[in-house]
Amino acid sequence: MSVVATILLLIVTGAQAGTPVGAAAAQDDEAQTLIALEKQSWDAWKAHDAKFFAGFLSDDHVEVGARGVNGKQQVLSGVASPLCRVEEFAVDRFRVTRLSADTAVVVYHARQKTQCGAVAVPSPAWVSSLYVRREGRWLNALFQQSPTAG
Repeated sequence: MSVVATILLLIVTGAQAGTPVGAAAAQDDEAQTLIALEKQSWDAWKAHDAKFFAGFLSDDHVEVGARGVNGKQQVLSGVASPLCRVEEFAVDRFRVTRLSADTAVVVYHARQKTQCGAVAVPSPAWVSSLYVRREGRWLNALFQQSPTAG
């Protein structure tokens, strides 16, 4: 089973590492940190801030979209390019699932008015971001969007 399939299976089944008594507040703080990072990434996307993404994405980052799979360098080039113009966006309905002490999935709903060349980015969409904690920092290792039906 692929890593992505395993992650999605864990999300669908609601699998989550057990939470020791007293650790709920720390988990809530971690969840808020991840949500804040995700929101910052949208602000950076709108501002074409590739420097933010250089520190936000893991070196082995994978992005899955309608046009295929990209790595970190392709994402950085895309963010820096003036090709895409984000007029507005809104993100909500966040859900954070801890898969381990150093791995978490953030799932949420996103709406955006974004044009890349002559093509409008599909909106709204459900988004999943996989975060890994490395050397004490949360990094985005996987980003995937699925346009909503209807």
